[in-house]
Amino acid sequence: MPKSATILMYFLVALIGQQDAFEQRLSNAAVALTNDQVVYDPSYFSIDYPNGDVPEGKGVCTDVVIRAYRQLGIDLQKEVHEDMKGHFDLYPKIWGLSRTDKNIDHRRVPNLMKFFERHGKVLPKSQQASDYKPGDIVAWNLGGATTHIGIVVDKKSRDGERYLISHNIGNGQELSDCLFQYRIIGHYAFKN
Repeated sequence: MPKSATILMYFLVALIGQQDAFEQRLSNAAVALTNDQVVYDPSYFSIDYPNGDVPEGKGVCTDVVIRAYRQLGIDLQKEVHEDMKGHFDLYPKIWGLSRTDKNIDHRRVPNLMKFFERHGKVLPKSQQASDYKPGDIVAWNLGGATTHIGIVVDKKSRDGERYLISHNIGNGQELSDCLFQYRIIGHYAFKN
């Protein structure tokens, strides 16, 4: 094999390894969050900006995603707010707002979905467990207008068929075998 081909092959293997390393770190961060005692609290909070967070011990499903990314140095509060400021017309109009709100915009599932769609990679929505990898973000419709979001982690279901999800659906931050329990409406990979 020519030297240039060997160098290219080495570079590609290293690049793939870096991507896998990021996804593994995101999975690890999401698993670690389940050790924190958090009660489900969908209240509106005025928070610092950037790097603001709701009070310790409180949160919703989006806060699991936000906190996991923050452990990797990515501030979704800032990222979503800046994107919405520049492209407000592209984001959902569900809440009747006429401008951005740095306290809550990043804590709304439809806004995170739009952000990941715009800045991440949209992955297939399927009923095949093998399509979902640790570090992926999955969004669901729980019925009606109720949406949910979580992170696929590197822990498997009891039957070994599916990866678990780190999320908060009302019981605090937890790991659950719920990938196919609800209708999947979004599947993303995001690395800033």
